[in-house]
Amino acid sequence: MTDIPDELIRLERTAEEERARLAGLTGDAYEEQRRRFCTASDAVRAAITAHAEATGADPREVEQAVRQAVRQTQEDPAVE
Repeated sequence: MTDIPDELIRLERTAEEERARLAGLTGDAYEEQRRRFCTASDAVRAAITAHAEATGADPREVEQAVRQAVRQTQEDPAVE
């Protein structure tokens, strides 16, 4: 799989950034950020599923390609 739409990459980056923001949080702040992360993750999954259905691709392969594309273009946001 080589053709990954920029929108999928953007959504995955956003989800990873929201995940990274969980570090060090506790209590209500953690729960609020966790909801943001879950919302962003749900958006990625929905977009991947829609793309896979539209192109006839395997959703797992699309997901793997999106994650690989994001990893190739940036370091882990949890480290920043």
